[in-house]
Amino acid sequence: MQDNLIHWHESLDSTMREAARLASLGHPHGTAVVADEQTAGQGRHGHVWHSEKGSGLYVSVILRLAVQSADLPVLTLALGLSAAEAIHKDCGFSCDLRWPNDVLINGRKCCGILTQLHGTAAVAGIGINVNHSRFPSDLQPIATSLRIAGGREYDRHGLLKTLLDSINIHCEILQHRGPRDIIHLFSRASSYVHGRRVRIEDTGDCGTTDGLDPSGFLILKKDDGHRITIYAGGVRPE
Repeated sequence: MQDNLIHWHESLDSTMREAARLASLGHPHGTAVVADEQTAGQGRHGHVWHSEKGSGLYVSVILRLAVQSADLPVLTLALGLSAAEAIHKDCGFSCDLRWPNDVLINGRKCCGILTQLHGTAAVAGIGINVNHSRFPSDLQPIATSLRIAGGREYDRHGLLKTLLDSINIHCEILQHRGPRDIIHLFSRASSYVHGRRVRIEDTGDCGTTDGLDPSGFLILKKDDGHRITIYAGGVRPE
């Protein structure tokens, strides 16, 4: 990744918002917006991403790929694979992937992903909890950081480079080999795709996961035997 494609800020309201602005101005594929702090970091469904100053890796990347809105779910899976691979390569952790956009260490969330389409570009927001020593009380039961898991601090700049390289690799797979290969890789890397008892937070549906469909959505086999497709909503172990 070229240094001139990385825009590093001391503080932003949201790297997603700034990356979307740069995308609208025609900035090229691979442009990354990074902030030491976000004052209004974006999570899924309007949630705020906890963005403690100087502790996390808060980055949004402009991706100019041949993707439509229907392709965003699989792109999100590709980005999850990228983040998990980068964390493993740089920090040595074996991560789990919870459909659709969570990267876990020891069952707790260390990374989240948000993908949006802005005109002809996709903007991928990735937040990794790197050197957080603690979290607000409401997040303590569900969140972790690389520092908490590993007992030491990690280099955010080195992790950024590894992450951007991994994003390039998985976007190449998606573009040249197609969604099926990404879905296969995600299914192998995630304990949540097959045979996991889960509850869907948005609907309350419970059952056992039964794979991903060709668009990257989760299939749930309910206790009455009916199979339903989950298009959105937090998935939690039952």
